[in-house]
Amino acid sequence: MPAPRDGLDPSVPAPRGGLDEGAVGTGDLVFFVVAAAAPLTVMAGVAPLAIAMAGRAAPLGYLISGLLLVVFAAGFTAMSRFVRNAGAFYAYIGRGLGRVTGAGSAYVALFSYNAIEAGLLVAFGWFTESGFTDLTGIHVPWWLWATAGLVAIGVLGYLKVTLSAKVLGVALVLEVLVLLVFEGGVLAHGGGPHGLEVAALSPAHLGGAGVGGMFVLAIGAFIGFEATAIYAEEARRPERTVPRATCVAVAFLALFYTFTVWMIINAYGADRAQKAANGEGGADMVFTATERFAGAWAADAMHVLIITSAFAATLAFHNGAARYLYALGREGLLPARLGTVSSRTRAPAAAVVLQSALALAVIIATVLGGADPYTVTFLWSSGSGILGVMLLQALAALAVYGFFRRDRRGMPAWRVIAAPLLACAGLSVMIVLVCANLDLLTGATRTVNVALIAPLPLLFGTGAALALRIRRRAPASYERLTSVDAERV
Repeated sequence: MPAPRDGLDPSVPAPRGGLDEGAVGTGDLVFFVVAAAAPLTVMAGVAPLAIAMAGRAAPLGYLISGLLLVVFAAGFTAMSRFVRNAGAFYAYIGRGLGRVTGAGSAYVALFSYNAIEAGLLVAFGWFTESGFTDLTGIHVPWWLWATAGLVAIGVLGYLKVTLSAKVLGVALVLEVLVLLVFEGGVLAHGGGPHGLEVAALSPAHLGGAGVGGMFVLAIGAFIGFEATAIYAEEARRPERTVPRATCVAVAFLALFYTFTVWMIINAYGADRAQKAANGEGGADMVFTATERFAGAWAADAMHVLIITSAFAATLAFHNGAARYLYALGREGLLPARLGTVSSRTRAPAAAVVLQSALALAVIIATVLGGADPYTVTFLWSSGSGILGVMLLQALAALAVYGFFRRDRRGMPAWRVIAAPLLACAGLSVMIVLVCANLDLLTGATRTVNVALIAPLPLLFGTGAALALRIRRRAPASYERLTSVDAERV
């Protein structure tokens, strides 16, 4: 019998009835991860707040965040050639830093993706309530829209993964197009009051007040790109499609976000943009600028498409969270029933049902608690979820170094040693900035913000303790942790 490699035990049979292998291509992966980032929601709904905080420094904030994640992606995608697991961060961290650390990160990932997905679902309901009322004059409560959206998302999640990719692709193309129409309008007018102001991109602006808080929003704008690895078991030629899709997604988002925020600032003038963002109607500054430079039809389209943007992002995170449930159920860290797939669609059916139930519980809790769906449920859950994913990214970067430390497997040192260590250091700084400025995102008290952060270490400890228990009671099962469906290369 051949000796096990990288912790894989050939004596333990691989599970059957897995996900739909070979169903997802590079384009599908790009649609999944860029749609999860929700470019229109980020630019029209969140960028004005970043401009209000940092003014002219905002475009560079998105660019620096993107460059940091490009560095992270260099090592992350190198490891994707050797690890193929729907648990993504869990599997990467487990293979690089040990199974106990991997199990702890699995519970953090599960919480983070669920928090972001539930918050986006509520935001979808909130956006739809407002948009539908404006268009028809008929008021339908946000929770009815959110519930209807959840039903649609649950059905799409239950069906073949390729259908979700098609829905996400259409939504993504439309929201990017409407932003391009806005940008084209600004360029066609030669910029704003002072023309195109290249000086707004000067690094000197990064020393201004509010820049630290702005990075909370800038780094959060990219959350979701790492989900390419979640679909590795369903991807065609994952050793190529996962790295390619990850690099395309991160590069596109970095450039698109930076250029769009620069266009927003140009539309108002670099010396007036921050004041406009902090003034009355600042939250709608992108819609206002779109109407001025591209016409009322474009602004109306943008109001509609921000709804589809939120829906697409919710669907993407729903699929990601369901696959974490599936991976953990399959490997014994959650009930085994979650690690099964539908015989007809090959989707993680039980995980999709549970994920839908958890999202419904958040809707019900928001209604019964009388909480504001946007400023409380959406922003608070996003704060916890974004921080959790950033923590996972930092650990995953360190795991890449750990995985290749003794054997680079033909990979260049800059990619598997220098890049992951630099990314881990940069992400660690970002995490400190997010924790110190979390109130700028949540608008909550210090006590509430501590409560939003507290689940992360608690869940990490719970997952790690469970892995230690499995190691004592079922050594063979412990050996399989993080290794199911991993590439034996």
